[in-house]
Amino acid sequence: MNEDFDPDDNNSTDDPPIERRRYFGLEQAVFILLVVLSLLGIAITEFNPHDGYGYWLFMVIVFGILSIFVSWLQTKTNENDFGDIVKAQGLHWLHTLVVVIAAALLNKSEQLSDRSASLVILLILALATMLDGIRIGWQYSLLGFFLATCALIVAYFENFMPISIGLGVLVTACTFLWEYWRSKYSTDDEN
Repeated sequence: MNEDFDPDDNNSTDDPPIERRRYFGLEQAVFILLVVLSLLGIAITEFNPHDGYGYWLFMVIVFGILSIFVSWLQTKTNENDFGDIVKAQGLHWLHTLVVVIAAALLNKSEQLSDRSASLVILLILALATMLDGIRIGWQYSLLGFFLATCALIVAYFENFMPISIGLGVLVTACTFLWEYWRSKYSTDDEN
């Protein structure tokens, strides 16, 4: 990781509040999109496990691209070098993709069932997302925990979709509440 890169820079209170809120809105939209795509993947996995593991394989690419996009937004409000961030994230998501392809190959060799492969890939994606949260912000770490929890919910509950959707709503609401609380108290501190 780049020594000059500070993960808390994207939360700096030195930025103009309007610009910070605008980028938070875009980051929040990406976060909500990833939660919705994750819930869609969980539903696909239930109805067609074979398509489910292919979907999760594709989602690694989507998560990687959207992570780079969020990092690009963050470079607009701090002094981090976008090239360094793209290099670090590109390697991170490439390595994740390699491990996910290995899990898919285990499925092809019939070492893992389609459903098991989907859950393994979901857990790999959860870990990669949590670790990416170190670079780009706590929301990605929270998203990774959401994915890991959903994998456990799928494994332990027969009727897992309502629970997963409820968790997705809760996680999304928590991000809005946290930003509201943070912006309220950072404004109070400035006065």
